[in-house]
Amino acid sequence: MASKKILFIVGDYVEDLEIYVPYQALEAVGHRVFSVCPGKKPGDMVRTAIHDGEGAQTYSEKPGHNFYVSTDFDSVKTSDYDALVIPGGRAPEYLRLNARVLEIVREFFADKKPVASICHGPQILVTAGVLKGRTSTAYPAVGPDVRDAGCAWGETNADLTNSLIDGNLVTAPAWSAHPAWIRDFLKVLGTKIEP
Repeated sequence: MASKKILFIVGDYVEDLEIYVPYQALEAVGHRVFSVCPGKKPGDMVRTAIHDGEGAQTYSEKPGHNFYVSTDFDSVKTSDYDALVIPGGRAPEYLRLNARVLEIVREFFADKKPVASICHGPQILVTAGVLKGRTSTAYPAVGPDVRDAGCAWGETNADLTNSLIDGNLVTAPAWSAHPAWIRDFLKVLGTKIEP
């Protein structure tokens, strides 16, 4: 298997499990993973948040672990990377306000490179205008945004463990879908795992 260079776009209050689990899983199978955040340099930290369903009408939020950015956002050239990952949490709601973040996303889609997005990550895809005519899933509260962007809504199952592939795009509703989402992303990347 050829190692791929994979770019993660992160920000403060990214969902803890949605950054750490895929980052480590992709590295564990031999890919090289790089993380960037607007306004932060290599070695700078982003705060993470842990979201959980605890019986309230929406998820709860608790402090997560610190995550360190590895690459300079201002020097990102999408031609240097094979794929993009956009984790969820609260970060996407403000990262989508950054014009360069949107340009990066559009460039990955224009080049038909694999893109994986989970939970609230599709908010960035909506704002970048890359979902029209596609099918995506996301955290259920993001569903209206996805549909309003001209995207078919891929229903989420009750325990939020499903993943959806639409060409080069892999989406999932929440960290509970990691097994399916990561497996599907590896499939789109062309990664073969030997038993």
